[in-house]
Amino acid sequence: MAVAFYDLTSAAGLKKLDDYLLSRSYISGYQASKDDLTVFAALSSAPAAEYVNVSRWYTHIDALLRISGVEAEGCGVVVEGSAPITKEAIATPPSADTKAAADEDDDDDDDDDVDLFGEETEEEKKAAEQRAAAIKASSKKKESGKSSVLLDVKPWDDETDMKKLEEAVRSVEMEGLLWGASKLVPVGYGIKKMTIMLTIIDDLVSVDTLIEERLTVEPINEYVQSCDIVAFNKI
Repeated sequence: MAVAFYDLTSAAGLKKLDDYLLSRSYISGYQASKDDLTVFAALSSAPAAEYVNVSRWYTHIDALLRISGVEAEGCGVVVEGSAPITKEAIATPPSADTKAAADEDDDDDDDDDVDLFGEETEEEKKAAEQRAAAIKASSKKKESGKSSVLLDVKPWDDETDMKKLEEAVRSVEMEGLLWGASKLVPVGYGIKKMTIMLTIIDDLVSVDTLIEERLTVEPINEYVQSCDIVAFNKI
């Protein structure tokens, strides 16, 4: 059954969405999907800071769209009381290949006004070489896939400062690593664990290395006892 939201431009609509995201990282499932894009497109602008959970989710989806796009289909979501949402509004950013093809089509249109049998000028040769290099570079980038990962981060005991634990985890910076939403989950005896989302570029970041060499060594291991991979999905 599809999730339904109402008039996300109103305070009441945003409050319902904020409550919904209190215990969730995404609109549906454990990775960003077209459901997130549908709700994202229904928001006319970034939500006010008072809607903490919506703001956290909005910032994360915005970052994903900038670095990788979103391809997962989702379970279906309905946003009522807003302007109709077109397919273009929830489409992921076009790939470099598509843009290059569009540029070539434009060039073809321009060529209608020139002598098709004339000699190629140095400028035309240079432009062709640049387009070929751009297509080749974009193909290499596409080979380097991305993954969405959900980690369980466990403290030593119930006296561990979970705020400092999260700060320590997020202090880890690596090329190709983007931290996402997090939440605390009770595990018993007053102890809570932190679940946190992260997006990685596969060729640049190994999750096993991240855990073994960054998250469970000094000084972070003052707060972190262990980390487990809960979900690992290709984007």
